[in-house]
Amino acid sequence: MAVQLSVAVRNARLDAIETTIGATAVLKIYDLTAGAPADCAAAITGTVLATLTLPSDWMAAASSGSKAKSGTWQDATADGTGTADFFRLFANDGTTCGLQGTVGLSATDMTLDNTSIVAGQSVTITGFTLTDANA
Repeated sequence: MAVQLSVAVRNARLDAIETTIGATAVLKIYDLTAGAPADCAAAITGTVLATLTLPSDWMAAASSGSKAKSGTWQDATADGTGTADFFRLFANDGTTCGLQGTVGLSATDMTLDNTSIVAGQSVTITGFTLTDANA
């Protein structure tokens, strides 16, 4: 039999992610020149397209084993030009990686309003939800 966690434990694990990364996290969206890094410790080869300072309470409280973004996640002035395909979420220092994943218009870890980013344009995150396993 596989390990099964209660909803309360799954919610606590999800809420610990926001607590560990901290308030006013920094989200960076990249156009990668090589494949996605294996994990948060691996170097990124690519261009930062957008840098977003997230709201102080950037995720809603976990419920039923999932947790969704809270508030508006937007960069009013994109940093670079390229095709968005990857993100990293950092502590407020902008260098301590807490999590990473794919970005796109659908069927990715995080969705945004446009993947063809031009320097200076606005970039808005339209969806991001974490779901805990072991149900």
